[in-house]
Amino acid sequence: MFKLTDFNYYNKTVFFRADLNSPVEDGKITSDARFKAVLPTIMYLLEHGAKIVIGTHQGRPYDKEFATTEEHAKILSSLLGQEVEYVEDIFGRYARERIKALNPGEIVILENLRFVSEEIKNASFEECENTFFVKKLSPLIDYFVNDAFAAAHRSSPSLIGFARLKPMIAGFLMEKEIKALKRAYESDETPKVYVLGGAKVDDSLKVAENVLKSGKADLILTGGLVGHIFTLAKGYDLGDANIEFMHKKGLLDLVDWAEKILDEFYPYVKTPIDFAVDYKGERVEVDLLSEEKAFFDEYPILDIGSRTIEKYSELLRRVSVIVANGPMGVFEREEFAKGTVGVFRAIGESKAFSIVGGGHSIASIYEYDIKGISHVSTGGGAMLNFFAGKKLPVIEALKISYNKFKDKV
Repeated sequence: MFKLTDFNYYNKTVFFRADLNSPVEDGKITSDARFKAVLPTIMYLLEHGAKIVIGTHQGRPYDKEFATTEEHAKILSSLLGQEVEYVEDIFGRYARERIKALNPGEIVILENLRFVSEEIKNASFEECENTFFVKKLSPLIDYFVNDAFAAAHRSSPSLIGFARLKPMIAGFLMEKEIKALKRAYESDETPKVYVLGGAKVDDSLKVAENVLKSGKADLILTGGLVGHIFTLAKGYDLGDANIEFMHKKGLLDLVDWAEKILDEFYPYVKTPIDFAVDYKGERVEVDLLSEEKAFFDEYPILDIGSRTIEKYSELLRRVSVIVANGPMGVFEREEFAKGTVGVFRAIGESKAFSIVGGGHSIASIYEYDIKGISHVSTGGGAMLNFFAGKKLPVIEALKISYNKFKDKV
């Protein structure tokens, strides 16, 4: 694939696809982690005289995080120390005229790309190329730089639509992400441990199945809702309140799949031995085999317990490669962040090559100032898909574009 340093950008118009989709509270973005992650690429393009058109999405239609990119422009302006102009348009006449008028070293950010219905669908190269979005903007751009690793598992027009029309180039973040993930996945170093937590149970089961069958993992540690499902699959009762919650989330249908994984790889999938529940607003820890497990009938499990944290931490300090995705519990509440912080700190203290990914994971790492992790990935879903052995559309698009345009470098 093309690297950023392969081309001369002076006076060239670059469509820069980033993933600046960020957590929002009370209408305000609460983390600038993804903004900071793409700064090296933007600064390189600026230093080399590019005219930059940034495209990103924010949230999904009708959810609380669906918003314009006006605040994104302000955050980028502050971080870069120069104006990033918010263009309240995507491919209409106003956007096209503004792009045509750009001077070297200027930056605009288009409106939230998901305001366009074409952007919502995952589509083929042909379908993406035939969208109004691509047809209207492709004549105006010279290069397509993609740093949106967090969306690399998607195939919408802004992510792959220009790949066969213009040279598609990996930004510094994209290149760094791919290199780190390949190192972890393809490494012959052992032991290799995967820590699977969070709420993306379906994706995590795919990862567990793939890495165990392919010999890419020696051990899997589970937490969050992933840990709940594997615990149920082992035959333990997590109580009426928690089973009802998982039923409402549609997760109980995945227990049979987890059982099949355990049937084939039982000793290599570890589950929590104790949990923390919310008892009248306080953290109370309950051993899975104790009489107190009756708490599970009435009170929600929101974290792994101290004995599990200690057991997992001891294992993590003795391995060579660690891949972790998703928190161990509801870390947003300080009293239930103990599991996530404890496990991530153990990863940071380990001498292993380590990757931690997922939006919530990143937030907890920065919030609790956890150091020592080799690579903090900006992508949760993309990372899970990669380790599940799936081809990521954006990475495939980078390869296709390279093969088409390599003679022009």
